[in-house]
Amino acid sequence: MIEFLKQPWPWYVAGPLIGLTVPALLVLGNKSFGISSSLRHICASCLPANIPFFKYNWKKEVWNLFFVAGILLGGTIAAQWLASSDPVTVHPALVKELAGYGITDYSNLVPQDILHWHHLFTLEGFFLMVVGGFLVGFGTRYAGGCTSGHAIMGLSNLQWPSLVATVCFMIGGFMMANLILPYILSL
Repeated sequence: MIEFLKQPWPWYVAGPLIGLTVPALLVLGNKSFGISSSLRHICASCLPANIPFFKYNWKKEVWNLFFVAGILLGGTIAAQWLASSDPVTVHPALVKELAGYGITDYSNLVPQDILHWHHLFTLEGFFLMVVGGFLVGFGTRYAGGCTSGHAIMGLSNLQWPSLVATVCFMIGGFMMANLILPYILSL
C-alpha cells in the first residue's frame, strides 16, 4: 500500500479528488474553498488592533484553519514518509533551457540553484523571493482570493469574477514564465 502511495498520481485521479472538495464543502456545511483567507483569519484572531478588515466573526471560519493545518500535516507526512528516492524527472528540453541560466541541480523538487537561503541575498534571489512574494500576496488580496478559491470554487459556482480572476492568473503566469523569468534568471 505504501508503495502505491509513493507513486505520482495521474491527473485523472488527483484532479477529480481536488474537484470533489467543492461539493463536499458545500454539502457538509455550505462552506467555500479557499486557502488565502486563512491568513486573514489568523490575523483577525491574533491582532487586537482596531483594523476594520480584521473585525469580523473569524471564529465562524475556524474550520478553514483546520483545513489548512491538514494540508500542512499531509505535506509533512508525504515529505517525511512517502518521498521517492528517485531523482526529480525534468524534460530534456527544459534541462537544456535551464542550463543556459545556470540551473543544473534537480536533486530537490525546487532547483537549489535559485531557491536557497544564500541566494536570497543576490539581486536575482531578491526579485524571485521578496518581490515575487509581495506580488503574489498583493495580487491575492487585490483579486479577492487565490487561485484555489477562484479557479476551483469560484468557477464551479459559475462566478463571473472568478472567471476574470482565473484568466488573469493564467495570463500573468504565462507572461512570467515566458517573458519575465528568463530576464530575471539572466541577471
